[in-house]
Amino acid sequence: MKMLRFRSPSIRSLDQEVLCTIRLLDDSEISCTIQKETKGQFLLDHVCNHYNLLEKDYFGIRYVDPEKQRHWLEPNKPVVKQMKSALQPFTMCFRVKFYPHEPMKIKEELTRYLLYLQLKRDIYHGRLLCPFAEAAYLGACIAQAELGDYDPEEHPSDYIRDFKLFPKQSLKLERKIMEIHKNELRGQCAALAELNMLQRAHSLETYGVDPHPCKDFTGSTAFLGFTATGFVVFQGNKRIHLLKWGDVSKLKFEGKTFYVIGVQKESSLKKLVLTFHTSTPAACKHLWKCGVENQAFYKCAKSSQIKTVSSSNIFFKGSRFRYSGKVAKEVIEASSKIQRDPPEVHRAQFGQSRSFNSLSHKNLIMNMEPLVPALPSTNEYEEAAADPAGVVAVKDPVPLSPLEPSAAAAADTEQSCAERRSSSLINDLQPHCVSMETPYLSPLTPKAEDGLEEDDDGGGALTISELAYSPCVSMLPTPVEDSQGGVNQLFSSPVQSPARLLRELHADPDIQAQLEADRERDREFERTRLATRSRMSGVLASSLQLLSSNERVNTWVLGVARFVAVLMGVLLITVPTLLLLLESDIDVSFLHEIRQTPEFEQFHYEYYCPLRRWILCKISMAMENLWSD
Repeated sequence: MKMLRFRSPSIRSLDQEVLCTIRLLDDSEISCTIQKETKGQFLLDHVCNHYNLLEKDYFGIRYVDPEKQRHWLEPNKPVVKQMKSALQPFTMCFRVKFYPHEPMKIKEELTRYLLYLQLKRDIYHGRLLCPFAEAAYLGACIAQAELGDYDPEEHPSDYIRDFKLFPKQSLKLERKIMEIHKNELRGQCAALAELNMLQRAHSLETYGVDPHPCKDFTGSTAFLGFTATGFVVFQGNKRIHLLKWGDVSKLKFEGKTFYVIGVQKESSLKKLVLTFHTSTPAACKHLWKCGVENQAFYKCAKSSQIKTVSSSNIFFKGSRFRYSGKVAKEVIEASSKIQRDPPEVHRAQFGQSRSFNSLSHKNLIMNMEPLVPALPSTNEYEEAAADPAGVVAVKDPVPLSPLEPSAAAAADTEQSCAERRSSSLINDLQPHCVSMETPYLSPLTPKAEDGLEEDDDGGGALTISELAYSPCVSMLPTPVEDSQGGVNQLFSSPVQSPARLLRELHADPDIQAQLEADRERDREFERTRLATRSRMSGVLASSLQLLSSNERVNTWVLGVARFVAVLMGVLLITVPTLLLLLESDIDVSFLHEIRQTPEFEQFHYEYYCPLRRWILCKISMAMENLWSD
């Protein structure tokens, strides 16, 4: 009789083709169909073939699960298994995964254009934090790349007003962008303007930072990120930690807790442990995976040096993960060996992108469904109209502060070196540009722009975000809407019961008095319980405190405890097995074969039998002494 096999619709659908939609950096979409065993590398190759892209190791494909947790698609695993809980058709995004440490070393214009699109998104969503002078120059480069040279007949006096570039875009910033676009970038073609934008953006502290919201040990919100330099932590608008990849010895996580273990070279190689708490275990695992991948990509010299990393110790194995791909040095070497005619770059037409409102040369092309900026714009245009003097008062937030006082000088030195390395690249791009009478091929130095801003403002540099590093929550690895409480909603957890909440909603004084009495009784009971507990375990608590205060002793005690636990487990398994073999008369085939082996017979007669006789002798002597007494 033939058996019938019933399967659920979800399993049955795996035998069929699945439609995948991939959203590109310019918000256009491409689609393809995959099978059950199709791996993630197929989709990445499909997008790269669509672009005719060779330098593809900087990019990846990202998706969001039903819990709104973002993930990078792993190239060596089947797509269906990674997105098993996602709704069909699958929707993913093609994004920059590893930001080049030196964009000037990118060989092809197509790769630079895709990186330019990613940085434009980072600026718009608040991930790339900019001082005022840098923001104005970056905005002018974007305007030059998309609009070309300024033409008074085609561009109105406020043509940047609806060209949304930043989450916090003031009238003063727009005027500065127009000034630079009119006077300093004339004659630059789109490729050269994009190159200057990359050259300026890569020197910023938040370049390449994909912010992960966390809580530190004090409960304050912090944003963690991984860059080509190392592991960074932002609080407010300041970078409070920069741990270079050479100083990071291990990344691990347990539940919702993420650990960064490194060394402090300034403190005689003192061990450093940074602890952060995420909103969910899935967010913590995603953070750990991103850290492992970035460390392998930027730190290792060859992909053969990459090792499989475990999230925990040897006794309690957690998640295991290995980055599979080329490292940064190998990518740069492969780029230098590319020998082909440069592929044609199909730049997005004005108004195609859903992330920005773009301008054409003739009129404004408004997007039908623009994204809401991360921070609400102020009513500065109305203030300017109401002020007869035409003066706009803008509050200057604190500028972005580097970790060390000499960081700015180091950034200037590094940028000057990058400019010298990219001089040949600029010369290659220049023949394709429109020649004008006074072209400006190199951007102003940050120092010169700061001077111009001080003349205008008389104060410090403006930051585009508010006093805090606040990237758009919809672009975080775990997105939460602003209406739901923003980033803080990720870590909120209810502590009161629904009945108590309902009682608090009523304004009846009697109910409020009764509720207050209940709270006072609960507090008194808690104080009594703590006092009793402290009296009973005073000595034990002091000894535990002494052990916990010493990190080395605490680690040693924990290791010994784990070793004893594992040893006891091994003994509980091996001892009953040996007794079963040595003492039982069970005649099972595999036990009989083991008993007939020479090694087992030698162990039985030379070791086990004498040991058994000695134990029985000792037991009989003890029993005789007991009975005689």
